[in-house]
Amino acid sequence: MLIVDTAPLVAATDAADPMHQRCLALLQTHPGPLVTTALVVAEAGWLIRRQLDIAAEAAFYTAIVQGQLTVEPVTAEDWGRIIELLGTYSNIGLDAADASIVAIAERLGQTVIATLDERDFRIVRPAHTDAFDLLPGPD
Repeated sequence: MLIVDTAPLVAATDAADPMHQRCLALLQTHPGPLVTTALVVAEAGWLIRRQLDIAAEAAFYTAIVQGQLTVEPVTAEDWGRIIELLGTYSNIGLDAADASIVAIAERLGQTVIATLDERDFRIVRPAHTDAFDLLPGPD
């Protein structure tokens, strides 16, 4: 399983993004499943439409319908953890989408996250492991 944050989804969609090839290769070759949250889907969809167009946004949602990306429900307990994380990390501006990634990773016992937001995910201390393993990693 690979928990996927917003930026790799956007970069994999946008051929003009400097991280396009690395993110596309990661998402296409990881054995999966690729898992994210509805908060990330909303954020990624908005960014894809802003950077590209509505057709690219629709293609992103089609990947979900086709099972290429699984949207993990955010439970009531996850929302409690999101609130806790937002308070704990208010000094770095952790947003709800990133906090939702942390919450589901903790609940699912996962330590590997696909993200380009290394700063936040290196600062946040997950409850179930010392630190997250972040992909695609530095150049």
